[in-house]
Amino acid sequence: MTKEQDRVVIFDTTLRDGEQSPGATMSHAEKLEIAGLLDEMGVDIIEAGFPIASEGDFAAVKAIAEQANNSVICGLARANFKDIDRCWEAVKHAKRPRIHTFIGTSPLHRAIPNLNMDEMAERIHETVSHARNLCDNVQWSPMDATRTEEDYLCRTVEIAIKAGATTINIPDTVGYTAPRESAALIAMLLERVPGADEIIFATHCHNDLGMATANSLAAVEAGARQIECTINGLGERAGNTALEEVVMALKVRNDIMPFQTGIDTTKLMNISRRVAAVSGFAVQFNKAIVGKNAFAHESGIHQDGMLKNAETFEIMRPEDVGLSATNLVMGKHSGRAALRSKLAELGFELGDNQLKDVFVRFKALADQKKEIYDEDLIALMQTGDAVEDHIRLTALSVSCGMGLEKSAEMTLDIGGESKSVRATGDGPVDAAFNAVKALFPHHARLQVYQVAAVTEGTDAQATVSVRLEEDGKIATGQSADVDTVVASVKAYVDALNRLVVRRAKSGGDTPEVSYKDVS
Repeated sequence: MTKEQDRVVIFDTTLRDGEQSPGATMSHAEKLEIAGLLDEMGVDIIEAGFPIASEGDFAAVKAIAEQANNSVICGLARANFKDIDRCWEAVKHAKRPRIHTFIGTSPLHRAIPNLNMDEMAERIHETVSHARNLCDNVQWSPMDATRTEEDYLCRTVEIAIKAGATTINIPDTVGYTAPRESAALIAMLLERVPGADEIIFATHCHNDLGMATANSLAAVEAGARQIECTINGLGERAGNTALEEVVMALKVRNDIMPFQTGIDTTKLMNISRRVAAVSGFAVQFNKAIVGKNAFAHESGIHQDGMLKNAETFEIMRPEDVGLSATNLVMGKHSGRAALRSKLAELGFELGDNQLKDVFVRFKALADQKKEIYDEDLIALMQTGDAVEDHIRLTALSVSCGMGLEKSAEMTLDIGGESKSVRATGDGPVDAAFNAVKALFPHHARLQVYQVAAVTEGTDAQATVSVRLEEDGKIATGQSADVDTVVASVKAYVDALNRLVVRRAKSGGDTPEVSYKDVS
């Protein structure tokens, strides 16, 4: 074990085990980019890949080894000379190279190469010795260690140490163990294996039962001083120990786990997002540390507490992981204090009576939408009182298809008078918008037209947002309907109604409307 009892080495295997997630393959350029970010962030060891796996993997590991400035660059090799030689060829140009070789030691894994205990022990001695003759930094792993007989595990670990391994990694390959067992296993090896106090024990935990981070931290408390992990917990099946989780756990709970890492935590969010982008594996919203909701608060009680003292509901600062600030999510659970704070950020200072009025309308809007965005609040403030339906859609039919004219027949109620028209356009929405313009002439310019599906499936409800600009005045309209064209027209009309209110408040007149009935 290292003399630096308070130092935990971070071994990142995003580019090896992480990339083994089905569908998470990264390009050569992306691997180099991620490796550069890991190196910059302060990761001690980067497992850059499995050089024997393919020419592309070899080239990536070699390039990463040549570009790294600070991190040890490691390659993975099975327990045979060909793998180990290929691994060495890939990593030997690194400033600090490492060979990581492994073999499965549990009864299930011993059966795969059909080796008995003695034959496997000899294989371990030969291959670790060969790796050490090439490189003075050798890591050895007994794959499926947590399901290996304790006596045999001790025997193989002792052989690997005597053959020259400087790091012994104890993998929970199938995510089977529990924290108490993880700690006991490391403690047992330290006590029983000769020479165990001269090397570093590592832990590599999978998350099949959701305990990877807990198992890793338990192993550290028992004496392990290297944690193998990945960005966002990416990896085989349910993934690995997440780098951001163990690093922040050690930082936040330094009172009971007095260990340190060399990681610059302010870069966590940036690399998390980049890995998610290049791997195609989006980070779940409620993922610890780096999830979208990790520093988001919608409950009124939580928001009020956060505004008074952030420590009431957050155990770490968002700035510590690279975020600019806490996010107070506006929704149906938000309270008056959070609404006042959010509106102040947007430039609206409200008195108590104004806030009371706006809060009622905000709640009504929140009941219709899952999340209220800044634009929604701006539109809410622009309208003042509830928007009067000066214009109202009462009937709409559209015609479209390959080789057919795109047209819309529409009836609007404008100021209490029913008016109808037929219009054409490039598509059904364009034709419908042209019909609105024909019935209600205006000079407003369409700035934004956005459609989003509320749910999955062909029967999903479409939410449409329309933003109009007229003489410097901006109005945003929104609507939802299972018919996208209907939702589009309603959103367009909603925005026009808001402009009518703005005209009235600025002293302008609602224009006289001329129309022709061509139905």
